[in-house]
Amino acid sequence: MDSYTPLLERSRVPQPSLQKLAVISIFEKLRSAPSYIGPDSDPGTDAISQCLHSTSPAVVDQAVRELCRLVTDSKMELSRGLLELQSAIEGSNSRFVNLFVKAIGFLVHVGFQKNISLFGVESPESHPFVKVLSGGTEVHSELVQQILLVIHQNKGLRIVEVCDFLRPFLNFSVVRISFSDSSASSFLRHLVSSTASLCCSCPREALPVFKLLMGCLRYYPQKNAEDSKNFISIMEYMVDAYTVILKHLVGVRLLNNEAQLCGLELLETVHSQHSDHCKHFCGSEPIVELSKRLLVVQKELGLPYIPELSLPMLSLFFILIRSEFEHEQLPVLRLVLFLLKWKNENEYMVGRARCDLSEELLFVFPVINFVSSPSTSVKEAAMDLLFMLEKVLVNFAMAPKEELSLQGGFPSISKPASMIFRLLQQLWFQDQSLPGSFFLNFASTGKTDVKEMNNGSKSWLSQLEDYSLWLVERRKSLLPKSQSQEIFLTEMPLVLSAIACGLFMHHSLGCAAIDSLAAIGIMNPKLGVTLLLTILFFNNIFSSKGIGFHDMLLKLLGMLPLLASHSVMIPLVLQTILPMLHKNAEPFAREGIQRDMLGQAIYIGVLLPKQFTEFMSERNICISMAASIRDVSRKNPDRGVDLILSVSACIESQDPVIQSLGFQSLAHLCEADVIDFYTAWDVIAKNVLGNMMDPVIAHSVCLLLRWGAMDAEAYSEASGNVLQILWEVGTSRHTDHGSIWAKARVSAFEALIHYEVPHIEKSIPDFKKRNMELLISETNPGVIRTMEEFEVKILTLCFSTRRRLIKEKKVKGNKIEKLLDVFPQAIFFSGKNSNPKELPGAALLCLSFTPKGGSFQGVSKGSQEVHARYEKAVVEIAASLQLSRNIFLALLSLQSWKPFMQRWMRANILSLDAKAPTTIMDKTSKAANAILKSMRRIAEESIPRSAENIALAMSALCVVLPPEAHAVKSTASKFLLNWLFQHEHEYRQWSAAIALGLISTCLHVTDHKQKFQNITGLLEVACGSKNSLVKGACGVGLGLSCQDLLTRFEAVNDSNLGQEALKMQEMGLLGKIVRALSQMIRQLSQSSSDLLESLSSYFPLNACDTTVMTSELSSKNSDDLEEDIWGVAGLVLGLGSSLNAIYRAGAHEAVLKIKDLIISWIPHVNPSVQSPSFYDERSEIVLSVGSCLALPIVVAFCQRVELVNNSELDHIVSGYMELISELLSVKKSGTFHESLLMASCTGVGNLLACILNEGVHPLEVDYVKGLMELLRKSYSNPYPPIIHFSGMLGVVNALGAGAGNLIHSYPLMISSLTGFEQKGSSYIMGPLISSPACEPLLTSLMQEIFLVAQNSDDHQQQQYAAWAISFLRHRLWSNETKELQNFGHHFQTDAEDSKSVSHSFSEDSTVMKLSLWLMQLNYSGPGVISHVNTVQTVLRCLSQAPRLPALDWGAIIRRCMIYETQASELIPSNSDLKKGTLRVECLQFSLAHANQFDPLLSFLDELSELSRFSSLELNLQSHLFSHLGDLIKIFSGSKLEKLFHDITIYLSSSVSSYQVYNHSQQNLLRVSCWNGLGNCLDEVSVDSPEYMPNIEKCMEVLFSLLPALRSGGILGADQVDSKEEWFEAVNCLAKARQGWLLDLLQVLEADLVQEDDHFIHVAKKIQVRARLVKIDSIPLTELGRLKAYILNTGSHGIWDVFIEVVAALQNAEGSVKRQWLVDSIEISCITNYPSMALRFLGLLCGSCCKYMPFLILDRFTVLSDLPVTLTSLLSEPNWDFVAESVVSCLWTSMERIYNWATNISQADDSHSASLHSIDKSENAMAAFLTHVMHQTCVYLKDYLPLEKQLRLANMILP
Repeated sequence: MDSYTPLLERSRVPQPSLQKLAVISIFEKLRSAPSYIGPDSDPGTDAISQCLHSTSPAVVDQAVRELCRLVTDSKMELSRGLLELQSAIEGSNSRFVNLFVKAIGFLVHVGFQKNISLFGVESPESHPFVKVLSGGTEVHSELVQQILLVIHQNKGLRIVEVCDFLRPFLNFSVVRISFSDSSASSFLRHLVSSTASLCCSCPREALPVFKLLMGCLRYYPQKNAEDSKNFISIMEYMVDAYTVILKHLVGVRLLNNEAQLCGLELLETVHSQHSDHCKHFCGSEPIVELSKRLLVVQKELGLPYIPELSLPMLSLFFILIRSEFEHEQLPVLRLVLFLLKWKNENEYMVGRARCDLSEELLFVFPVINFVSSPSTSVKEAAMDLLFMLEKVLVNFAMAPKEELSLQGGFPSISKPASMIFRLLQQLWFQDQSLPGSFFLNFASTGKTDVKEMNNGSKSWLSQLEDYSLWLVERRKSLLPKSQSQEIFLTEMPLVLSAIACGLFMHHSLGCAAIDSLAAIGIMNPKLGVTLLLTILFFNNIFSSKGIGFHDMLLKLLGMLPLLASHSVMIPLVLQTILPMLHKNAEPFAREGIQRDMLGQAIYIGVLLPKQFTEFMSERNICISMAASIRDVSRKNPDRGVDLILSVSACIESQDPVIQSLGFQSLAHLCEADVIDFYTAWDVIAKNVLGNMMDPVIAHSVCLLLRWGAMDAEAYSEASGNVLQILWEVGTSRHTDHGSIWAKARVSAFEALIHYEVPHIEKSIPDFKKRNMELLISETNPGVIRTMEEFEVKILTLCFSTRRRLIKEKKVKGNKIEKLLDVFPQAIFFSGKNSNPKELPGAALLCLSFTPKGGSFQGVSKGSQEVHARYEKAVVEIAASLQLSRNIFLALLSLQSWKPFMQRWMRANILSLDAKAPTTIMDKTSKAANAILKSMRRIAEESIPRSAENIALAMSALCVVLPPEAHAVKSTASKFLLNWLFQHEHEYRQWSAAIALGLISTCLHVTDHKQKFQNITGLLEVACGSKNSLVKGACGVGLGLSCQDLLTRFEAVNDSNLGQEALKMQEMGLLGKIVRALSQMIRQLSQSSSDLLESLSSYFPLNACDTTVMTSELSSKNSDDLEEDIWGVAGLVLGLGSSLNAIYRAGAHEAVLKIKDLIISWIPHVNPSVQSPSFYDERSEIVLSVGSCLALPIVVAFCQRVELVNNSELDHIVSGYMELISELLSVKKSGTFHESLLMASCTGVGNLLACILNEGVHPLEVDYVKGLMELLRKSYSNPYPPIIHFSGMLGVVNALGAGAGNLIHSYPLMISSLTGFEQKGSSYIMGPLISSPACEPLLTSLMQEIFLVAQNSDDHQQQQYAAWAISFLRHRLWSNETKELQNFGHHFQTDAEDSKSVSHSFSEDSTVMKLSLWLMQLNYSGPGVISHVNTVQTVLRCLSQAPRLPALDWGAIIRRCMIYETQASELIPSNSDLKKGTLRVECLQFSLAHANQFDPLLSFLDELSELSRFSSLELNLQSHLFSHLGDLIKIFSGSKLEKLFHDITIYLSSSVSSYQVYNHSQQNLLRVSCWNGLGNCLDEVSVDSPEYMPNIEKCMEVLFSLLPALRSGGILGADQVDSKEEWFEAVNCLAKARQGWLLDLLQVLEADLVQEDDHFIHVAKKIQVRARLVKIDSIPLTELGRLKAYILNTGSHGIWDVFIEVVAALQNAEGSVKRQWLVDSIEISCITNYPSMALRFLGLLCGSCCKYMPFLILDRFTVLSDLPVTLTSLLSEPNWDFVAESVVSCLWTSMERIYNWATNISQADDSHSASLHSIDKSENAMAAFLTHVMHQTCVYLKDYLPLEKQLRLANMILP
């Protein structure tokens, strides 16, 4: 300091020249001084500071000069010099401020000359001019001068750098206005005006400066009117300067295009003042005026109209619709008109296709709105503009249609006006481009039905119409509306109307646009006048020649009644429209106007009768007036009654159309009860009767006559005439005008439905007969459908009035039943046959060994006596019943032992001591153990003949025991297994084999081990034994065992794995059985059949299967085979018996092969085997015995599963007849001949029973009688007793005895139906015992057999006859559906036990007639073939009947199931009948009445079996699925458990038929199943342990198959199907247990980071959660728990999840939505996938803001819309209090994204990812996200502090 002190002292002398010298000396010394006293040292710094802060002007002036010289000479850094000057300003006298500012300006100039990088400032505050600005208002003037000097000095090539240097300062000058006084705005205004003036002096360099100014002015605050005024003032300076510059540039022909674009940018800056995020304080006038000046100067200078001018046009659209006053409206209209003229005059239209969509379409409706303005000026301007728009529309309509050119890349940042036009473009070109869905789909209609979420497939116009009408209803009901809905009602109608009106010219959307505009008109009645003018305007366009919009014209005119519904509009409408009636306009136009408008013109007498006279020559006008009268009568009957004379004039008209309209008008008046029907009828009856031949009149008359039903009883005579007219019309048949007459007939029956049935019956002679004849002969589908409703009403009346009949005791029907009733008394109590061993077979079936009248309850001695009596009977009968190594006799014996064992068990239970266990199960077990113990003892002690029977009796005992007695069955199985392996005792082996097979079918469901042991033992013995009889018996046992394979897995409840393992084990056993049987048949018969060999291929040998054939039978000749014929027969019988298990395994082709094999082994049935006499030449003939017995079993099964056709059945029956006839005619004896005759006679009886009792296929009466005669011949001629026995068995089996058949129990309806059989028919279709045609012959046959059984010289023949009759008696008199399980508390009579409750009906009742008609339905015999439609109708009618007669409904429905196929050749080729509908109706009928009739329940049980279900047609499967709710009401618990398990297997198995279907078919099945499960949940409690686990398993499988839900885009067929499936799935899941449901939908955090393939399943869970929240099924908190996870997920599929979540939030409370908004922004600050969180933010904001109707659901568009949607949302009162916190988080997120994008732009991806934790997959969107976030923050800048606003303004975006 000492070095500079003297000099500083000298600077203080009062002499200025000395002071300057002193300062010069100081700075000279600083130049040359060493560093320790140089400029940067403390002494030097202090010396400079003292000089600059001196009070002497000379010192300060010289010091500033010297300082600048130091910087210029590089003796001091520029930044240091600027810092010294800036410091001096802060503490200096105001006199020196300008000096310092000039110095700073000089240094800036020096810096630019040296190196521009010197000015790379880190923050706006460090900018040299910003520091100067802080010096107060004194610096403003000089600072402006210095800025101008900087610009001027650096113009030219460096002007861009100057602008970059000045940008932070200008941004600071703009931003600080909000945080300082008015001086800041004054300075800016001065600065901009001076800069603009400077630009005028250098126009060639002015454009960069203008862009600089416009960019900075984006941040100009708009907080009050003063700010707006200043902004307009600034814009005026710039517009004036731009005008000067533009003129200069155009004059010198430089930068024309760039200058014009700069002008448009300036125009956009001007319009930003009127944007939605800015408050409008100064109105639109100044803005429009500035816009006009900018645009006019361009046109005046000859610049072209460029496409970029569309953006200002759209801004003017928004200004126009918001303008309220004349002084605002007029300038806008004139400016738009100016632009259109400019556009029209310019070559722009030439160089561009006329069909390109233009923004002018949006102006049509607003301009029409101003046509009705009270201001003449506005009206004139609007008319001029409308004239221009009309030309545009006409040219547009006539131009060819072009496609929308799709632009790649990211969309531009949206603005409100651009969003409107974007929507219009999207709608216009939606058939060429791929549009997304619309946010309007989010509009909550207040319905929590899940179906409302499937509106994505509806068009935007349809959604708009629905939403508008819903808001109208909500307003009418005074229900509260949300803030967004209020805004929608007040601000949006005009904009929406403009869009809808703009779409009028669209060829496919025009009609929908008209409907939408009409809905908006209802929503906002203030638009009524505008709508009327719109109609007139477009009416003029659509009526122009060359415009193909005639349909649109009529649609447009349809809006007129809507307008006239407002009373204020009626005079205007009439004044405008009615004169058109008298003009020579086109007829269709007048017709359209009249029909739609005259209905509202009744006030001025337009519709009076005289008008018909006036317009008599104009038929169209008269028709229109008649239609209008009808409309008035319908909509406003009170006014319509005033037109009664006009109605009368219509009715009296000679024109049928006018007359019919008159009848319709009268019908509406009668309906409203303003006119009495019968009073009117007296007047018009004469007009009716003479014109009923015209179908148009007949239709209208029927509409009128329905209203006579109310007082029909009071006016009985008149109503009778009315009913006769209706009946005549309904029953009329006219070949001409078919469809019109059908419509009249339909209306006739619809009218008849309104009348009471008794009155109809009284008025129409022989009504019931005629009604029935008409129903069954009608073929028109429409008439049939209406008649169906009529019939249902008749049926309902039938049940409501039917008298309750007294239940009478069953009376034996025909003679056969009476004969069977007295059989036991006649045979066993006549004397000599009283000992049971005399007639052992009959005794087993008929006798009871319990003492009559004896009560042994509690008497121990009595119990022992009963047991002893039965034990004695067993010994005697077993010794007397000889089986003779005949497997068939063994089966008969086994079948006979069953009722004996049942009686023994019952007797033992009833005779137990009172001190014995009290439970029925304990009593049953004790009794069964006692019997088994005795049987085992007797078996061990007996001779072989008896032991064989005892073994069979043991199995019969096990069959009659309940499943719970598994210990007894297990003991019996082990005993018989021991016998089975005693190879030294043939009698034990073969009887035990059959017995074990039967026991395996009745084991408890849990006894898997015992069942497997039995079957494995049978396989081992069969394969290892060398005895053919034992092999055959094992074959029968294996066949019987198959009945229980693959049927029950419900006991394995621990896991699905256990069920599958058990199923695989049983599949393996079945495969072993089939392979073993087929191989043994080949060995024994030496057959070389390829079919037999191929059976093994359906059941391939498993790797672990070690079963091998251990026995090789040596080749046997025919004689050896004859001896062992029953061994071979047993194998064939076993193979035939395995058919149902093979079918359950899904090997349907194997079933058909076995059927063909067995048929092929029977002579005459197989054409290749002509005669049994050649059996010695073909070894396969030995298979015929077993085939004859097995074929009925095979046919019965195949008939049930529809695997055999009628021609095959006829051929089989014919083959049996020929075979028996030949066998009887051949005089030959021998074991084989007798065995074949026995098998064929017995088999043909079973065959007839299985065909006829099924009631599906008819047989000729003569053919059946011929077979019966052959059977008579077999037992009446001198043949061996066994042949006689077979003939008798054939007879009783044909009647339904089922002797020898242990597998299928044929349905049998007894003779109570005989009276209902058709007389004289040549066919039998139903049980033979009920056939009147065969009754005499059958009675004769049974009498003959009865006589033999009663008294015969041949005791053996007598035994056989008694045994045969006993089989039939037992079959008819016993209840086989329930056996020992009915013991104890289940004892019931036959009548009480059956579901088929008998209901008495009179024969002439409608339900009986329909039922009998259906029963007698015939498609193969002679007579009229009924139409399939008729059958369907009858079924539908009977389905709705509460009860039905006791007919064989099982047979009837099975016959109907195949009727459509059988009658298909007779259905007309032009029939519109959908294939398979009759079968569906059969299902529906069965579901309706299965609770009443067991056969129907069995039918449904069969169809629901997995194997059978898999073979059904798709529509039947779908129907069964959809009616699971009905099945759950009729099936038992165990059946339902299996049903649901089967459904699970069917849907999940890779080999089920479900996998064969295409996507659409699979979808149909899943939809039906979801629907059915939902119905099940309606029927049962969700807490029910019996059903819920199984239902939930099904739902789990279905959920896994639920397709991914894709949102947006054009919906293809697959996606439409998926939406329906989602609807049903969510509807079903909503009914499930909530605990299970939440477990099913549980989402773990780890799931959300999986790959896209796995994420689809996760997304599905979240989407279902969202939909369940939407319908209030689960709380919103369940969705909220996943918030952080789903917003931090980068999977592509998360977009669809976002849409569902936002849809679910629509009904949430405002606080919940606000919290989701805040949370989503906060998560965007930390997530790895910011674009995803911001997309969700965009969806949420878009769905809640007022612009919602205009937004498009697109994953990129929601981001570009975010600046508008978020700003709009936060401006609403319900959201503004969270604005600050939201914007704060938004700024944080924006800074993070900006820094990340900046790093990426600098090619530092890795550093960016690690620094900001943003996934690399986001990199492609970095720049786009930055622009979106930046613009959003710009719109919300008022919520940011000064420093953040400055940071925002100075960001350089990538």
